[in-house]
Amino acid sequence: FASRPNAKMGFLHLFIVNQSGGLIYHRPLGPLAPRIGTNDWLRIGSTFHSLHAIAAEAAPVRLPGNKTINGCPDGIEEIEAGGVVVKCLQTRTDVKFILTAAPGTLDMDQALKEIYVLYADFTLKNPFYEIDMPIRCELFTEGVDALVERFDRSLISKR
Repeated sequence: FASRPNAKMGFLHLFIVNQSGGLIYHRPLGPLAPRIGTNDWLRIGSTFHSLHAIAAEAAPVRLPGNKTINGCPDGIEEIEAGGVVVKCLQTRTDVKFILTAAPGTLDMDQALKEIYVLYADFTLKNPFYEIDMPIRCELFTEGVDALVERFDRSLISKR
């Protein structure tokens, strides 16, 4: 990983969780990303999936038809805590793209949308990829790395 010029801001991890709650992709995105074991990452992915579903049912205000403006099922879109921000983009097929970052990191929504486009272009169009299986596509990983580098450069220029 290239070192970040501002270690206090930036993306930490990317998770992709399938419609069944299984973690199909995980990637640390920076040097500040916590390092834990594979089983812990699997647990984090399935726990987020469950919390997302519970949040949709427990929400005091319901969206019309329990759908967001994008037509996706309602649920957690953002969690902000003392040391981390968690953003979730849920697709119409119930795949969740989850990005964690340091507080103050800009353009997380835009990054998630661009990661979704990379997923569609490099993973779903890959004839050897099976839906809901772990993503093992070098072009997707390279695309994510290039996207993170581009966002890092734009972070530097905005300062």
